[in-house]
Amino acid sequence: MIPEPLEAKADRTPPSTAGMTTKVVKGSLWTLAGQVAPLGVSLVTTPFTIRLLGAEGYGVLILVGLIPTYLGFADFGMSMASTKFGSEAYAEGDEEKEGRIVRTAALIALMTSVPVAALLIFFAGQIIGMFNVPPELSSDAVLALRLASITFVINFLCGIFNTPQLARLRMDLNTFINASSRILGLLATPLVLYLGYGIVGAVAVLFIASLINLAGHLFISHGLLPHILGTTIDRIAAGAMARFGYGIVIAVFAGLLLTNAERGVLAFLVSPEALAFYAVAFTLANMITLFSASMLQALIPAFSQLQTVEKRSQLQSIYSRGIRISLVWALPILAFLILIAKPFFTIWAGVDFGEGSAIPFYLISIGLFINIIAYMPHAVILAAGRSDILAKIYWLELFPYLFVVWFLVSRFGLYGAAAAWSIRIIADAIIQSVMAGKIAGVSPPTKGYIGFIFGILVMGVPIMLMFFLGDRYVLVIAAGLMSLAIYAFIVWKAIIPDDEQLWFTNLVRSRLAR
Repeated sequence: MIPEPLEAKADRTPPSTAGMTTKVVKGSLWTLAGQVAPLGVSLVTTPFTIRLLGAEGYGVLILVGLIPTYLGFADFGMSMASTKFGSEAYAEGDEEKEGRIVRTAALIALMTSVPVAALLIFFAGQIIGMFNVPPELSSDAVLALRLASITFVINFLCGIFNTPQLARLRMDLNTFINASSRILGLLATPLVLYLGYGIVGAVAVLFIASLINLAGHLFISHGLLPHILGTTIDRIAAGAMARFGYGIVIAVFAGLLLTNAERGVLAFLVSPEALAFYAVAFTLANMITLFSASMLQALIPAFSQLQTVEKRSQLQSIYSRGIRISLVWALPILAFLILIAKPFFTIWAGVDFGEGSAIPFYLISIGLFINIIAYMPHAVILAAGRSDILAKIYWLELFPYLFVVWFLVSRFGLYGAAAAWSIRIIADAIIQSVMAGKIAGVSPPTKGYIGFIFGILVMGVPIMLMFFLGDRYVLVIAAGLMSLAIYAFIVWKAIIPDDEQLWFTNLVRSRLAR
């Protein structure tokens, strides 16, 4: 590679990091919208999918989609590496380097993921045979798994070629591409099933949606970064990216087992039907984390641009605000979901799911709510380039967790799987928070704890009434609305600091003035 002239380097103008908090919040809201819109479509289409496939068929479809996720490390961490190193190059004002980094990440990802996909395709029959798949669904499951193996390689490339959008915090563009392709897949799936194409047809729809997603990212990213197309790679950055990716691979390998072990054990020890009950419960419970998860995609590129000592106070400010906003947002969502869970499952998926998914939902939601605080330290650790720390944490957690999962599922079945999940993610949130403090010197918010405790008590009132009053929904709803109003008052007066109240007020005024 030919070094660039010094004059070219001097002409680079690093982008300003002023207003980074506003950019992160705005980007998070766009990402949230991109999650909520497909979720809304899914709420409409999934009941048709469940009824067209049946509980067992739906469980097999989930299993087919789950198996490739165990190989999520196959891109060698290049999706995350591309975001981190691409964001740093963008912060330096070096778009040529940013383009080389994206291409380097894509090349490494293909070199590592394609052989893994080939093995998955070749051994699909043996893999499906390891689970309690009904004989009449086995052949379809094998073919669907082979198709899903190709799809997961395409998804890796989507997660790399969206780097220019993430580095510029253009979450609006990223959201539009991801949400539109996902919605297309969700709408097409029931139609394909109705036409009689079964599980294979449903997976084929996801394959086509992934191709559309990749084409969208290539088109938009080229507009933001013309240097994304080229024939050269960054061999110097490749070494650092490989080291970072190695830590990601080790972390993801353990992390995938941690995040999905209870599902595999549940299917192995109980049945695909139990897995379907668990998946439906988890889907609803995961709504608690929507805003925090949407922040993560904006936080990693933002924190990657705030790694200097001079910007440490800005990093701490966003860190504290992120935790506070996430908890404030999540508590009323948690209360609302608990109130509607059982009747929702019954109406949405059927009586069996109303009985089978409600209690697992309660158990999972408790863990997910507490785990919300882990999103901020997780982003800090990755932005600091310490993927090795996550690897160590996950591997330390893995074997105790596998023991707990096997023990609880073998004795309590579906409920044991949900309880094991919550125990693990609560412990993980505590560990990651401590490590982020040691690595980057960040700390959780120091004010508002008393107010938040009162907020929990207030939002707990309608939940208690629900369990005592049963189907007297009018009283429960009235109590819920009153509790929400009181909670909003507590948040504003006792949780949100004065400077953040001023920041929020100015932000709203600026938007209304447009």
